[in-house]
Amino acid sequence: MPAPSPASVSQNLRAAAFMTVGMAAFAVNDNTIKSFAGELGIGQVILLRGIIASCLIYVLARQFDHMLPISAILQRKLLIRSGAEMAATFLFLTALFHMPIANASAILQALPLAITLAAALFLGEQIGWRRLTAILIGFFGVLVVIRPGMQGFSTYSLYALGAVGACVVRDLTTRQMHARIPALFITFSASLSVTVLGGAVSLFETWQPVSSGQLGLLVLSALFLLIGYYCVINSMRTGDIAFVSPFRYAVLLFSMIGGMIFFGEFPDAVTYLGSAIIVATGVYTLYRERVVHRQAITPPAPMRS
Repeated sequence: MPAPSPASVSQNLRAAAFMTVGMAAFAVNDNTIKSFAGELGIGQVILLRGIIASCLIYVLARQFDHMLPISAILQRKLLIRSGAEMAATFLFLTALFHMPIANASAILQALPLAITLAAALFLGEQIGWRRLTAILIGFFGVLVVIRPGMQGFSTYSLYALGAVGACVVRDLTTRQMHARIPALFITFSASLSVTVLGGAVSLFETWQPVSSGQLGLLVLSALFLLIGYYCVINSMRTGDIAFVSPFRYAVLLFSMIGGMIFFGEFPDAVTYLGSAIIVATGVYTLYRERVVHRQAITPPAPMRS
């Protein structure tokens, strides 16, 4: 596939702002969803939240005239993206229900590194040996968090890692979609597909009664999920992937704070170490992207006669 045209500085900054807001919204959503662990089944939560979110997104899309015919959901790239969204949601929420939110979020922070690498492999975006080295070190940081074969290892870490792979497919597909497809319609198709997934999973669960308080939290979760979807889609379609992706690391800070406040989950030293490695490599890839961008737009010095 041909590489997309590089984004301008203003476009990259706007995309970074979208990504940061989206990550804050997802962190609120994750903390809200985790509060249902042991009370409601995963499928039930996904289904109920999805119904609320899909209705909200549909109303907004109609309001701003961004709604395409429902049959447009059957477009190949939208189907691929929706399938990846379904897989990512199920895998990550399963991990979130069974492990500390900081650990699950830390593993998910491999996503910017994985996207940067995948963008180079499949979209033709250029990365040098420095960023490639940083990516490999970042993946080592993920292993530190997962700690395979060591005390503290959880098989649910593999679910979170699987969610990373699904998110890579989702975001690269988003990058390749035609600009005429409105972001709200993409958001609606993703939400609808995840809702269908929740309905299918809930068939194998025992349904629990939902209190008014839980319903209120589901509405809150749906609202922040909508904000997160919309911001991330706009971010991926506005800026360069290598520039925007590191801003996903903001969710790690938001999630850790939420885990401490609401669940009394304080990460251990190994989790902090792995998270620091992942974030450091992400910041470095951001720095290298800015250096490369400046070199690309700075004209060479004139030759002296």
